[in-house]
Amino acid sequence: MKGVLAVAVAALLSCPLMASAALDETLRVKEVVEIDAPADVVWEKIGSFGDMSWHPAIASTEIVEGKQDEVGAARVLTLQDGGKIHEVLTGRDAEARTLKYEITESVLPVRDYSATLTVQADGAKSKVVWKSMFKRKDPAHPGAAGQDDKAATETITGIFQSGLANLKKVIK
Repeated sequence: MKGVLAVAVAALLSCPLMASAALDETLRVKEVVEIDAPADVVWEKIGSFGDMSWHPAIASTEIVEGKQDEVGAARVLTLQDGGKIHEVLTGRDAEARTLKYEITESVLPVRDYSATLTVQADGAKSKVVWKSMFKRKDPAHPGAAGQDDKAATETITGIFQSGLANLKKVIK
């Protein structure tokens, strides 16, 4: 009986820890767009880590460390409103048309952010897949207004959707 009681008490004591861990869960966003252009043409537009001119929210992109398409390169994106996003290139495969990067510092309501941008051939068309994993900026429960799960997910979804929609528009 004492053994059963000890197990029950241990289980009850661990519940707040498990609940706390669940509150800081990894969030995911994935957006896909089909573009009526060959994959090589699309990759030519978005495959350079030093150029995000295709995204309407980005005023400028500056490589501040390393070489633009080499793993370890760091860039600073300046948003149209003046906000800054610092990112590092963690992977680039031109043959597979894939970029991987992480945000190291930003005005966005996210942390522990990593993303992959891939261009896939689909006959004469292409498919662009942009996906990310991240946590909300405020790990407290329920999270400060504008830094909670909903704000983080909506912000990244909006960035992906507006970027991919504009990419489709600028590639003729």
